[in-house]
Amino acid sequence: QVQLVESGGGLVQPGGSLRLSCAASGSIFSNNNMGWYRQAPGKQRESVASITSGGTTDYADSVKGRFTISSDNTKNTVYLQMNSLKPEDTAVYYCRIISLSVFGARRDYWGQGTQVTVSS
Repeated sequence: QVQLVESGGGLVQPGGSLRLSCAASGSIFSNNNMGWYRQAPGKQRESVASITSGGTTDYADSVKGRFTISSDNTKNTVYLQMNSLKPEDTAVYYCRIISLSVFGARRDYWGQGTQVTVSS
């Protein structure tokens, strides 16, 4: 059974930085699209950043230039470096891995969420 274990959330002042990590325990396919999502109170979950197995990245407009997604495929781990944090970045952050096999199988895994609070 694959589980995604997240770490790195916490309380930070505006302008500060945090680095989130998400590691998959168990065996996943070699072709993986990884991403980070967030959900603020009273709002829908939204995509923050994503990275393909080939290294192509995509970001929400609200975080471009401040957040950086990266991955270590040898460790089945995805990271989110968050700089210049703003109060509106406060949310529960979730990682997601969509794992694809060469035979067409698709597995969709979510982390349990980690709280990020940006406040003075």
